[in-house]
Amino acid sequence: MPAPQTVVYLADGTPIYSQPSPAATLIPFQQPAPITAVAPAAVHQLVAQPLAAPVPPAPGRDPWPARLLCGGVGVGAAGLGLGFALQAVAAATTGLALLLGVLVVAGVLLRTGGRSSGVSVRVNVRNG
Repeated sequence: MPAPQTVVYLADGTPIYSQPSPAATLIPFQQPAPITAVAPAAVHQLVAQPLAAPVPPAPGRDPWPARLLCGGVGVGAAGLGLGFALQAVAAATTGLALLLGVLVVAGVLLRTGGRSSGVSVRVNVRNG
């Protein structure tokens, strides 16, 4: 068991240990070695390698059904997406056209005050 330490306190309550603890171990601090630039021993130049000939597929392994299916799925998805886009445009233009129609009718009614514009009709009934 280590020997008890004598502790002295400052006025603000900070402890000061009067003797070092024998159980405390010191960790030596080592400076890192200075970084030195080292020149490479050899410089390798990249040389273009010839391209290998493409390997043809094994006979009888042409995946044409898969290609047809993928093309069909792609065309179908494009058609479906185009249909949704056109439907959204149609809905938006219908709403805008209805709003424009209401505004035009309201403008005509406000401008004329609800009266007919310059049209007069005279009806004479004579019995006789």
